[in-house]
Amino acid sequence: MKVSLSQISTKLSRDNLSKHLEQIEIAKKNRSDVIVFPELSMNGYSMMDLVFEDAYEINEFDVLKKKSVDIDILIGVALREGYKIYNSAVYFSKGEILNIYHKNVLPNYGMFQEARFFFSGNEIETYKTDFGVALSVICEDLWSANTIEKIVSLKPDIVYVMASSPARVFEDNGLEIEKQWDAILKTTAGLSGTYVVFVNRVGFEDGLGFWGGSRVVNAKSSVELKAPLFEECLLDVELSHKLSSTKKYLLRIES
Repeated sequence: MKVSLSQISTKLSRDNLSKHLEQIEIAKKNRSDVIVFPELSMNGYSMMDLVFEDAYEINEFDVLKKKSVDIDILIGVALREGYKIYNSAVYFSKGEILNIYHKNVLPNYGMFQEARFFFSGNEIETYKTDFGVALSVICEDLWSANTIEKIVSLKPDIVYVMASSPARVFEDNGLEIEKQWDAILKTTAGLSGTYVVFVNRVGFEDGLGFWGGSRVVNAKSSVELKAPLFEECLLDVELSHKLSSTKKYLLRIES
């Protein structure tokens, strides 16, 4: 299984589809099976009141459905369902929408004001793909011990973590937020015995700078691939997507 991590900078508008299509075409040429985009990749992060104008309806994804005939696609989007708008992850496969996930944990402190503009989801579920059992979560979700506990109990083959994480706390030996994320991702991978694919955005938006650093962590809590900081890139990685329980256990204990 080959996964493409699309670490892109997005605009604070609906004008992001063309970049998605460009990245999808490159991933297809590289023979990737899945391409993963960051949180709110279709809209930009600091939407605030724009969410009421720029949220997507579920019937607006025909072009991505068509593209998913050749490659599975996971996007981040502000999604309207009736009178509610969610921060969502939408997984496309074989010309259809295979899974929709709504972010459960909405931050509402400091620079984050998601709870003011989005409704929260209340479920974390797996979904079956041609490449194993998958699970999607979004950014702040993974900072909850309840989320990690749920992932461990569900035993997926792969966990997709989509993020729009701003850079903060620069230190002499690195970026503090990157160290925190690295610990969380390694803990999740190690406890659940699965691959964790983390895709974070880059670029600047409304005074926030996003650090990137997308990566893949295996069941041994080892980083197999890591993207650069603050740069757009598209990285491909081969995964052993269907590990048996025994193989997962051996990966965890192997020294």
